[in-house]
Amino acid sequence: MSVFTPLQRPQLETFLAPYGLGRLLDFQGIEAGSENSNFFVSLEQGEFVLTLVERGPSEDLPFFIELLDILHDAGLPVPYALRTDSNEALRTLAGKPALLQPRLSGRHIRDVNAQHCHEVGELLARIHLATRDHPLQRKSDRGLEWMLREGKVLATHQTPEATALLGSALAEIAAVQEQVRKLPRANLHADLFRDNCMFEGTHLSGVIDFYNACSGPMLYDLAITVNDWCSDEQGRLDEGRARAVMGAYAALRPFTAAEAEIWPAMLRIACVRFWLSRLIAAEAFAGQDVLIHDPGEFERRLAARQQVSLALPFAL
Repeated sequence: MSVFTPLQRPQLETFLAPYGLGRLLDFQGIEAGSENSNFFVSLEQGEFVLTLVERGPSEDLPFFIELLDILHDAGLPVPYALRTDSNEALRTLAGKPALLQPRLSGRHIRDVNAQHCHEVGELLARIHLATRDHPLQRKSDRGLEWMLREGKVLATHQTPEATALLGSALAEIAAVQEQVRKLPRANLHADLFRDNCMFEGTHLSGVIDFYNACSGPMLYDLAITVNDWCSDEQGRLDEGRARAVMGAYAALRPFTAAEAEIWPAMLRIACVRFWLSRLIAAEAFAGQDVLIHDPGEFERRLAARQQVSLALPFAL
């Protein structure tokens, strides 16, 4: 189970009392998390999610709280920090920064179709449109500089084939990083995978886990999303699903010529980011009872992205 900081019922009851949401009925750890400790919490007045933030500097947490308030006010189905009777959103529990948020409806899906992908593309565009005029500033702690630095280290103990693949990708990142920095920007989810979206049927009812959110190129967020939602088991892109994501997105925010030009490279960059972070997690948590995603999944996807024939639609 991916709960790094276990909780006891009495300490949780004390923490929850200032929210005025009634008696604690039940709570349980959530297995799906890989970076923070998350709990489902049942109170007399409803269902909630408690997050203990395990990674990243605590000074970034006001950014996440403000961003989710902005997206909630824009009508997007996102969690947002509940306030106590003294208007506190960010608190401490078991020595960790803690947030209590409403539990969103729906369930995660594994078998994805084009309608799911259309909903995801539309949602991503709405996130970007809600923030692009005045994005909150936060530099990703897993951006291009991080990829170049960590990739160089990790490349030294991979298979010869993986080392060559990663080395080529890192050279490309170094070559295009100035182009990337000039692309249209907004606030990004930066981790819009299947396990961070909930659906009721084919309707997207909620999106969670904004703890990788940052300011950056909107196209990068799209590439992250397409790589997860539109890849088959061999890492190849399913063009029908990819066109559904991209078309729904472009209907709300058309792409620029600069974005169209760098799109194939951006898909590869997004593969590198998650390949590296999964390799690091696999080493750090080896032998522990923690959910570790397969690094090889993104190695296969990067290999499959060496040739990209899928162009962005409606580029201006």
